[in-house]
Amino acid sequence: MSLRINDEAPNFTAETTEGAITLHEWIGDGWAVLFSHPKDFTPVCTTELGYMAGLQPEFKKRGCKTIGLSVDPVGDHAKWSKDIEETQGHAVNYPLIGDPELQVAKLYDMLPATAGDTSQGRTPADNATVRSVFVIGPDKKIKATLTYPMSTGRNFDEVLRILDSCQLTARHQVATPVNWKQGEDVIIVPTVSDEDAKKKYPDGWKAPKPYLRIVPQPK
Repeated sequence: MSLRINDEAPNFTAETTEGAITLHEWIGDGWAVLFSHPKDFTPVCTTELGYMAGLQPEFKKRGCKTIGLSVDPVGDHAKWSKDIEETQGHAVNYPLIGDPELQVAKLYDMLPATAGDTSQGRTPADNATVRSVFVIGPDKKIKATLTYPMSTGRNFDEVLRILDSCQLTARHQVATPVNWKQGEDVIIVPTVSDEDAKKKYPDGWKAPKPYLRIVPQPK
């Protein structure tokens, strides 16, 4: 099953480093970021997990939970977490899903159905496609996806930027232009008519083209 933006994020129950969770219940009425890793004790992912731990205050400010996944048992995650804290300076402060039977990896189309049913004996290269990020909204639908090669560390500052953009769209019906940063001008989405836009933005907007309506970022 291929997952696309606006599909419902597949629900599942799994063991994590913070106990058993059912994804949709765990998300609750907020936002969530699910990000996956091909194997424990891998170098690039070690740096990512530590950096994500340092970003937790930023995600919490945005009402967003984060959860990691690696296709290894929870016991291995606990051992790996010690290395992460030692080398990256941040203790892992969010749950890590254990997926030793590859069920979640397959459910999210990160591994094919033919990948077998155990993580034992599999190398990081076997799991190279388990390197994805899913931004999930309060409606449990996928708002954004990213997939990286094993050799490229993910930019979690960019994940925050994507989250900010998605939340602005959800609240204010605006889109964010190229290389947008928090606090910069935004664009009124095409589905909002000029008549409705005038109600939202009584001071008007800049429009170099009729379809390009630029306004300050809503508070």
